[in-house]
Amino acid sequence: MLNSSIIRKTPTDLRVRPNLNDYDLQRRMFGWDEAARALEGLPGGGLNIAWEAVDRHASGPLRDKTAFRFLGADSASRDISFAELSRLTNRFANVLRRLGVRKGERLFLLAGRMPELYVALLGGLKSGAVVSPLFSAFGPEPIITRVNLGGCKVLLTTDLLYRRKVSQWRERMPSLELVLLVGEDGGRTDIPGTFDLATLMDEADDACDIERTSPEDMALLHFTSGTTGMPKGAIHVHAAAVTHHATGRYALDLHPDDIYWCTADPGWVTGTSYGVIAPLLHGVTSIIDREEFDAERWYGILQQQEVSVWYTAPTAIRMLMKAGDGLAAKYRFPRLRFVASVGEPLNPEAVWWGKKVLGLPIHDNWWQTETGGIMIANTPAFDIKPGSMGRPLPGVDAFIVRRNEATGEITVVAEPDVEGELALRSGWPSMFRGYLDNEARYRKCFVGDLYLTGDLVRRDADGYFWFIGRVDDIIKSAGHLIGPFEVESALMEHPGVAEAGVIGTPDPVVGERVKAFVSLRQGYDDSEALRTELLAHARKRLGAAVAPKEIAFLAALPRTRSGKIMRRLLKARELGLPEGDVSTLEGGASS
Repeated sequence: MLNSSIIRKTPTDLRVRPNLNDYDLQRRMFGWDEAARALEGLPGGGLNIAWEAVDRHASGPLRDKTAFRFLGADSASRDISFAELSRLTNRFANVLRRLGVRKGERLFLLAGRMPELYVALLGGLKSGAVVSPLFSAFGPEPIITRVNLGGCKVLLTTDLLYRRKVSQWRERMPSLELVLLVGEDGGRTDIPGTFDLATLMDEADDACDIERTSPEDMALLHFTSGTTGMPKGAIHVHAAAVTHHATGRYALDLHPDDIYWCTADPGWVTGTSYGVIAPLLHGVTSIIDREEFDAERWYGILQQQEVSVWYTAPTAIRMLMKAGDGLAAKYRFPRLRFVASVGEPLNPEAVWWGKKVLGLPIHDNWWQTETGGIMIANTPAFDIKPGSMGRPLPGVDAFIVRRNEATGEITVVAEPDVEGELALRSGWPSMFRGYLDNEARYRKCFVGDLYLTGDLVRRDADGYFWFIGRVDDIIKSAGHLIGPFEVESALMEHPGVAEAGVIGTPDPVVGERVKAFVSLRQGYDDSEALRTELLAHARKRLGAAVAPKEIAFLAALPRTRSGKIMRRLLKARELGLPEGDVSTLEGGASS
């Protein structure tokens, strides 16, 4: 069975020597203080993410190297070197200062993956502003909610998005004082109550004194979806750059000559941490594609741009699988040496598909908005157990804990293959420093020095961690604790299943019944015969106690834009419950 197989790595699988080669030795030798010394620090003292990502390269041998290559379907590609990126971000920082924006004030970004977005993110950090990227597909309500929760003073967006999603609701955002507009067609804008960014940039100086931020100064504000209530603003500081650098080295195995492509939008934490910051810290060239997912386009980018390291999401991988192996066979990827995925657990079938179709297995890893960086990963040098999250990176101490429901006390579980909540020993630099204006909720995440992740996992005898489900997703049926991911992975072994989402529904006898929602691959039609076949397949794979008792077919499963299947939304719709915050729902928040 695929779940029990191991992908053994051999020297021929490795085209360069991995950065993380001797796992046990490098974990023993690693220290975050030493990792911080890999960065320069601001001249005269302090730490600023943008300085480390841009200016220390722009003043050295990498000044003329391409930092970003922007691609668009209807426009020529545009390369921005480290030196040009330094000048542009200096200008943007000077624009903010000219407008009276002070250190610690909030800059929100609402735009597609265009150069101005990336310049503003880094230039905002240079100025000492706190930067919060938003999904450009958000509708007015989620924008209003986040602007107000975050106390946004400055909003950068495009003229089109402003007209559609901001202008008529601006009076509902009392903290918003300044709006900077980018012309969608590359031209100038002249909308009352706004500033044309191109004009301000033309008038700004190329030289800029970067704000003397400290490692603990607030840098980034990332919003997480609320299950039933408001989104939470996770606070991250400039010291997060230390984690971004270390994990870019160990988890993504970045080397100086890499061409790197992270498909995530900066509106999602991955698109900021690993689509902007980590590759710049390592001085590598990043591909930025402005277009939405298209399987043939993506294969073309991998081939034409000679991508060597590719970081994407399980949803995208499943969509490529759904498009068929024949399409991939039309392309060649001779430079591609490492593929990684994050967003939700990667089903074993997708890992094996990568090895068969791309010539490389997909390396899953795990982290959260709150952790700010990758914590557990499958790295290039080590064998992969498909379906596993991998092992903790150097500097990350991970535990399985059990909570006493009566007393609230937790016990660390030492034995392998015991299910429990994943906990991390606090202290890594990108750990979130709080939920904005919600100290009580933040404190609930910790017991002593342990951060409780809310994810139910197990650890095997080799130290690999296996995701079971969110603690509040676990299905309790006839005394069994059933993780949705296990059931979903079994269903996806069937050749007709493209995606699966599993929930528990109330049952007066067993407590909860397992119900699966399935979307099908091309060439398969929903029918009672197929439903019966899938139920039998799952029963054979999982046993009667764990297998779903009911299967419903959907054209597509509800997902966040970061690719996570929204099981809670499936459950809410099934049971007629409040849907909670759906602002990050793919295709569900635009107007």
